[in-house]
Amino acid sequence: MEKRNRLLRLFWVFFKIGAFTFGGGYAMIPLISRETVENQKWISEEDILDIVAIAESTPGPIAINAATFVGYRVAGVPGAACATLGVILPSFVIILVASGILELIMDYKPVQYAFMGIRAGVLALIIKAFWSMYKKCPKNPLSYCVAAGAFLLSAVLKLNVLYVILACAAAGLIHSILTAKGAAKK
Repeated sequence: MEKRNRLLRLFWVFFKIGAFTFGGGYAMIPLISRETVENQKWISEEDILDIVAIAESTPGPIAINAATFVGYRVAGVPGAACATLGVILPSFVIILVASGILELIMDYKPVQYAFMGIRAGVLALIIKAFWSMYKKCPKNPLSYCVAAGAFLLSAVLKLNVLYVILACAAAGLIHSILTAKGAAKK
């Protein structure tokens, strides 16, 4: 009974996140963090950075990957399935309904203005997610160089993000290996 309640809770939490967040995965990160860390206490604040890193570096949308990861941590494979279904279902239903009528209403100015407002709100949520992650990340010269390099490679040089993520992972691994060797010599 308790396992079933946990699965239903996972589904419901991620259903709400999926239903009331516009702008995709990055806009969902603050809500996922608040619900899973503060409200439900399923994971720790440190886990959120790991979840985002894993969710970004695996194929698929970040929100779905994060939901799957949290669900798995909370209740194994059934938890992963419930959380994933919960976060996907609202979007699926909304897109199914909206696609039928979107072309009819997109010519109306109020609808166009509403979408402009939604875009501005989504940008604010993405900036909040960035700021929240920045505060939790290690602050050292390597971190700043990796972040700046990743931005330049992906945003300016338009390098495939997969290569950027792999390069960042390699930089972190090399740094940790060199740091461990340096500590072992002392």
